[in-house]
Amino acid sequence: MIPFDHTWPYDIVRGDVYVSDCPFCDASNVLVPLKPSEMPDIRDGKKKLLVFPCCHGRVTVLNVDGDYLLTDKKLR
Repeated sequence: MIPFDHTWPYDIVRGDVYVSDCPFCDASNVLVPLKPSEMPDIRDGKKKLLVFPCCHGRVTVLNVDGDYLLTDKKLR
């Protein structure tokens, strides 16, 4: 079972990936340096270091689905 506290919701808007709130500094509508074209590679097992541009908080994305990023850290 996937631990829900290690997930964070995201949205894709016009080819960019956004999170509604940063899990570290609570900034709103953060554009994250992740492209929708990278999603299939992450689903297939490739890990991706994600650095939030608002506060430089870091997580490693382990998996994605249509709504959530699964990370290596507890975010909730």
